Amino acid sequence: MGEPIRILHVLQRMEAAGTQALLMNLYRAIDRTKVQFDFLVEYPDKQFHDDEIVKMGGRIYYTTVRVDFNVPKFMRQVEKILSEHPEYKIIHVHAYSIGYFVLKVAHKHGIPVRIAHSHNNETMHDIKWIPKLMMQRLYTIHANDLFACSKEAGNYLFHSKRFHVLNNAIKTENFIADMDVRREMREELGLGDCFTVGHVGRFHSQKNHTLLIRAFAECKKRIPDAKLILVGSGELENDIRRQIDELGLTKDVLFLGNRSDMNRIYQAMDVFALPSLFEGLGIVAIEAQASGIPCVVSAQVSRNADVSPLVKYMHDGADAEEWAEAIIGQKDHELAHTNTQQYIIDAGFDVSSTAKKMQNYYLRKMKKINMK
Repeated sequence: MGEPIRILHVLQRMEAAGTQALLMNLYRAIDRTKVQFDFLVEYPDKQFHDDEIVKMGGRIYYTTVRVDFNVPKFMRQVEKILSEHPEYKIIHVHAYSIGYFVLKVAHKHGIPVRIAHSHNNETMHDIKWIPKLMMQRLYTIHANDLFACSKEAGNYLFHSKRFHVLNNAIKTENFIADMDVRREMREELGLGDCFTVGHVGRFHSQKNHTLLIRAFAECKKRIPDAKLILVGSGELENDIRRQIDELGLTKDVLFLGNRSDMNRIYQAMDVFALPSLFEGLGIVAIEAQASGIPCVVSAQVSRNADVSPLVKYMHDGADAEEWAEAIIGQKDHELAHTNTQQYIIDAGFDVSSTAKKMQNYYLRKMKKINMK
C-alpha cells in the first residue's frame, strides 16, 4: 500500500470549538492509511487538539498572521509551504477573510482542488454588509468546490452558488445516556440533586453568554438551588465572571474550561442552553441531544440541529425571563436521559457515514488528478 494522500486544512487554530470538533471527529474516523489530515493555522501558539493531531500522524504549520496582521508575509509563508510540499493537491479552507489569500496562493501555485467551507450563517462585524459582500465575492473566487455545515451557512456565504452540505457529525456511541456516568459526574462536580443548566461554547460575543447569565438568574428565582455549568474558554471569560459576580451567582456557576470528556460532562446536565446570536449548525446541540439532554436554543441556531424531540427553539428577541421559563419547562422532558442515538443516526449526524463520504470525496478527487 502506498502513502496516504495528504489534505491541507486551513483555519484559525485547532482550539476547542465547533469547526475544530468536526475536523477532529472526521480525522479520528477516516482510514488514515488512505487519507491524512494536516493543518495550516493562523496563530503561532500550541492549541487544544495539537498533541492528538501529531499523535495521529498529522502535521501543523503555524503562522503569525493573526498576531502581526502581515498579510504579504503570510502569503509568502503559504507559498513556501506549498513549494516545499508538492504532495498537497487538495486544500480545504475553513477560514473566511484570511482564507481568500490562502486560496489565491493555492490557485496561483496550481493546487487542483481548492475547497471553501462555510461554518456560520452570520459573522460578527459592525457593518454587516461588508463581510457578507467580501465573503461572497472574494472568499469563493479562487475556490473550485464549496462546502457548508448547513443550508443556512451555505446560502449565507455562497448565495446562489452550488455547494455540498457536510453534517457536523459526531461519534454517537460515545454520547449515549448513562445514568451511572450521570451519578459519577454530578458527584464529581458537587451538584447533588440540584437542577443543572449546561452550556458549551467559547467565551465570544457570538455565544451570547450575557443573555444566558441573565436567564440563569431568572431560573434561580424559581429554583433557588439551580446550578450552571459553563464549558469553554475565550477572551470574554473575565467579563462574564464579572457579570456573574455582580448578580451574586458566583457560587452557583461552575467554569470547567476546555474539556476532553464532553461525553461525560453532558450527562451531568438537566437542560442544555444555546442562546447564540448565530450558528452555522451548533454541533454542541447535536452532542447534547445524543446524550439525552433536553435543549433550548436561539432562533439563530440552524434548523438542521433540530434532530430529535428534545429541542425547543426560542423566538427571535426572546428575553431572559422567557428563556428561563423555557429552560425550566424542559427539565422534565419525557426523553430526558434516555437513549436517543437512533435520532442522531437517522438525521445523518453519525460520524462513521460522514467520514466515509468525505474520504471517498478526497479519493475521487485525487484519482481524477492522477488521471490527467
